[in-house]
Amino acid sequence: MKIYKNFIAGQWVPSKSGEIFDDINPANTKEIIGRFQKSNAADVDMAIRSARNHFDEWRHTPAPKRGEILYRFGQLLTQHKEEIAQLMTCEMGKVLKETRGDVQEAIDMAFYAAGEGRRLFGQTTPSELRNKAAFSVRMPVGVCGIITPWNFPAAIPAWKILPALICGNTIVFKPASWTPATASRFVELLDQSGVPKGVVNLVHGTGDQAGEALLRHPDVNLISFTGSCETGRKIAEVCAKNLKRYSLEMGGKNVQIVMEDANLELAVEGALWGAFGTTGQRCTATSRLVVHKKNLNRFTRELVRRAKNLKIGNGLHPKTEMGPLISESQRKRVHEYVQIGIKEGATLLTGGNLYSTGGFFYPPTIFSDVHPQMRIAQEEIFGPVTAIIPCKDFEEAVAIANGTQYGLSTSIYTQNINSAFKAIEELQSGITYVNAPTIGAEVHLPFGGIKNTGNGHREAGTTALDIFSEWKAVYVDYSGRLQKAQIKD
Repeated sequence: MKIYKNFIAGQWVPSKSGEIFDDINPANTKEIIGRFQKSNAADVDMAIRSARNHFDEWRHTPAPKRGEILYRFGQLLTQHKEEIAQLMTCEMGKVLKETRGDVQEAIDMAFYAAGEGRRLFGQTTPSELRNKAAFSVRMPVGVCGIITPWNFPAAIPAWKILPALICGNTIVFKPASWTPATASRFVELLDQSGVPKGVVNLVHGTGDQAGEALLRHPDVNLISFTGSCETGRKIAEVCAKNLKRYSLEMGGKNVQIVMEDANLELAVEGALWGAFGTTGQRCTATSRLVVHKKNLNRFTRELVRRAKNLKIGNGLHPKTEMGPLISESQRKRVHEYVQIGIKEGATLLTGGNLYSTGGFFYPPTIFSDVHPQMRIAQEEIFGPVTAIIPCKDFEEAVAIANGTQYGLSTSIYTQNINSAFKAIEELQSGITYVNAPTIGAEVHLPFGGIKNTGNGHREAGTTALDIFSEWKAVYVDYSGRLQKAQIKD
C-alpha cells in the first residue's frame, strides 16, 4: 500500500503527527487507493514558513517566466491526462468521461493562466497635471491558503492555484481528505514543470486539523475556499476578525426553466445531464426544474423514463453513466432529504431507495408535485435528486427561480429571444445558460454567484486575478518641481 506524504519546501515529508488516513474507492469500499498524512498545526506551520521564505524569490520572477512554467505544467497535464482521470475516478467515483473533462479544465486553466504572464494588464490614464504619468499595476498578495473540495479535484485547484501563481503568490494547498491522490499528482507535476522549491506546498489532512490551522495562521494573507456555506461563514468570520483577504465559492440550488415553446427533447437532455452528472455532486447541479404547465406531463414522463435507464456503477467501466456518491455519510444525507420530500407531500416518481452494492451508490431520484417552499426545493442536497415544479408563465418561473438563498447558476429553455434576454436580465445568479443545462462553465469567463453562494468574488477568467492581486496606483512626476493635485497655486 502506497503511503503518500506532504510536500513542503520542495521535499516529500511525513506528518509530525505520525498519523495517516485511508483514501477509499467509493465504488468499491474494499479498495484503498493509498494512505495519506493526517497533518496537524505543526505541519501547516512548516508549509507556511516555506511559502513565506520563498515569496520574494517567486514575486521577483518575471511574470512571463512564471507563465512559461505554467505552460509546461499544462503540457504535463495533457501528457498525463488519462492517468490522472483514472486515478480521480478511483478516488471520487465520477465516470471517466467526466474525470477526463475535469483534467481538461485544469489544462485549459494552465494555458489560460500562462498567457496572463504576458498580460496582467493594468491601466494607463492621463494625469490632471503636466509632465506627470499615471498608471496602475498588479502586486501579489503574499501567502495564499488554498482549500478545495473533492468533487472537482483537478479543476478547482487549478482555478485557484494557477491564477495565484501567475500573480506572484506562494501557496499552501489543503485539498479535501476524500481526494488526496489527485492533489498529490497535481503538485508532483507542478514541481516537474519547474515551479521553484517552496513556492507550492501541499498539506494533507482534515478540515478541523489542517484546515483550521491554515485558516487561523497569522502569516497567511489570503484564504481561497470552495465548499459548504456553513464552513464558508466560519472562514469569513475568522478572516474578517484578522482583516485577512478571503474568497468563498459555496452552495447552489440551481434551476432549469422549461418554457412552453422549449425544445423538449433538448430540455430533457439538459435536465438529465444537469441533475445527474457527477451524481448530482456539483455546486451547479440542476436540483430544480421549473416547467411550464403546457409541457409538464410530457417533460416529466420522458425525464423519468430516461433517468430509470441510466446505468449506475463503477466509473471506470465504459458503459457506466453515473457513479457513486463520495461517502456513506453523504449517501445517508441524500436519503434523509428524500424522506423529507416524501413527508412534505412531494410525489416520488423514481429512485429514492438505498441498496447495498459494495459502494456508495444512490439511484437518480425525481420528485413531482413540489411546492417552491419545500425543503427539497430550498436546501442544497448535493446528490442525484431533482424536483419538478410547475409554473403558469414566465413571470412565475422567474419568481420561483429567484426564491432561494442561493444564486449560482440558472438556465432557461425557450425559442423566444425576448424571453431569453429577459431571463438574462431578471434571473438572480452569477451564471445564466440559454438552451443549455446549469453545468458547463468555461475557464475564460467569471465563475461564481450571488446571495449565499459567495462573497462577491469570481473565479476563472481575468476576474480571478482580482482575488490574487492587489492594485497599486503609480504616479511619476517628471516636471522637476512640486505639483499639488487638486490645489491651485
